[in-house]
Amino acid sequence: MERRGPTLWRRMLANQRWEEPVPEAKPYVIPKQLVWEAYQRVKANRGAAGVDGESVEAFEKDLKRNLYKVWNRMSSGSYFPPPVRLVEIPKDNGGKRPLGIPTVADRVAQTVVKMAFEPLVEPMFHEDSYGYRPGRSALDAVGVARKRCWTNDWVIDLDIKAFFDSIPHDLVERAVAYHTDLPWVRLYVARWLRAPVQRPDGTLEERTKGTPQGGVVSPLLANLFLHYAFDIWMRRTFPSVRFERYADDAIVHCGSERQARAVLEAIRGRFGQCGLELHPVKTRIVYCKDDDRPGDFETVKFDFLGYTFQPRRAKNRWGKFFVSFLPAIGTKAAKAIRKTIREWRMASTRNNQRLEDLARLTNPTVRGWMNYYGRFYRSKCVQVLRHLNEALGSWARRKFKRFRCRERASMHWLGRIARRDKNLFVLWQLGVVPEAGG
Repeated sequence: MERRGPTLWRRMLANQRWEEPVPEAKPYVIPKQLVWEAYQRVKANRGAAGVDGESVEAFEKDLKRNLYKVWNRMSSGSYFPPPVRLVEIPKDNGGKRPLGIPTVADRVAQTVVKMAFEPLVEPMFHEDSYGYRPGRSALDAVGVARKRCWTNDWVIDLDIKAFFDSIPHDLVERAVAYHTDLPWVRLYVARWLRAPVQRPDGTLEERTKGTPQGGVVSPLLANLFLHYAFDIWMRRTFPSVRFERYADDAIVHCGSERQARAVLEAIRGRFGQCGLELHPVKTRIVYCKDDDRPGDFETVKFDFLGYTFQPRRAKNRWGKFFVSFLPAIGTKAAKAIRKTIREWRMASTRNNQRLEDLARLTNPTVRGWMNYYGRFYRSKCVQVLRHLNEALGSWARRKFKRFRCRERASMHWLGRIARRDKNLFVLWQLGVVPEAGG
């Protein structure tokens, strides 16, 4: 009996034949191959289940039929997205960030639209836009911001209040229609914008504005909206003022406090015209203080993409120390890392794992931390990651009776292991080892 699944699906794609009866003509021409490629992307990204409770694994149990339904309904114009499942993620300030989780089938459908629409708009996006764009990253934005803070004395730290919940639907739809003549792209974008949100208690909430965070197509629509609401407007209104924008997180560089205040008021007015509001507290004007900038101002630091920019001690090529305005791992990020290390519960009484097991558990995450937060002002990141060595010491004192109440001895033991096998932990590979002692 022939095995059915992905292999059969590929065969059908090649032959352009389906077991189900297909009408001779569809209102919209959507290639089956596009649906298959969209599914592959969704599968790679995994993700949680939507309102139907169906996981990617469950979706794959009847893959051919499920993908056919998506293609058939989208091609006929009869695809209506189900509600998105509301999940509230706690924020550091005590608030909650709402995420809208689509179903697996809906993620496939959104990916189809994204794959058709993104190539049309990506080439015209602003060079200082970095968020959710191929070939660009948050670290690119941080690096450019660092250089521009050296040549500009002032920064406007912008914070848009409830951005994803405030985007006007009509402006987004106009922007989409301007860039594509595919009627099905315009149709389904409009339906996704208005798809209701299902709260944890099962109630449905209709949307008249905004696009839910968590959707596949939402970041692209948000970028498109801010391209016209902010990026192009800035280029036209203040051609000499540079900025870095990652989604709704943006900083603007100015040469003087007077200019910064004028630009900020203009941005505030522009956002008001576009249905957006700047956060009255989180939006600030910052002085980039260093040895060459002796001015005394209240606000001399800001956070951007997990990094905190502020005056820091640095060393020049001749070995002389000076104060520069530099980014390093932010306070919130450092706190989150320490929390994650505690949650690993290495010293738990139920923990009977070996050192090798702990390495396999922690190495992927630590490598990610170092790759991101260790890019700039690495020593600050290393300082935070030393908490992992302390957690390993706690594990040793719990596991071995000879180390009970002997912190120094446990750290010396770990240090000797690190010298013999520095590749065991990513942290040790970087030279961050426990004190070896004599």
